[in-house]
Amino acid sequence: MIRNLKELFDTVTSRTPTGRGPGARGYPGQAGVLQKIAAAVVTLSLFAVALMFSVLLFAVVLTAGAAVWGYLWWKMRAVRRQMRDNPPGGLVIEGEVIREVRTRDERGR
Repeated sequence: MIRNLKELFDTVTSRTPTGRGPGARGYPGQAGVLQKIAAAVVTLSLFAVALMFSVLLFAVVLTAGAAVWGYLWWKMRAVRRQMRDNPPGGLVIEGEVIREVRTRDERGR
């Protein structure tokens, strides 16, 4: 029975019952060539699936953004037409507002 992590670590890293160490053939912690190939295939497959889902997510976000932009453009066309037909009036020159300041003498007091 394993009582703590140190004992577990010692059990895993110790020599096999036959007296061979970790470098010996058939050691449980050593991966064979077939296991390494299978791990590479699984890794590449997971990467391909993740890439496909990321491209799909990008396409969905791009489509939703285009739909929102089109909706706002369509709703704002009436405002653009109104601004074109009735430009804002007033005395505005390059963003500056000109106003008259009256003194007490000009008000008639």
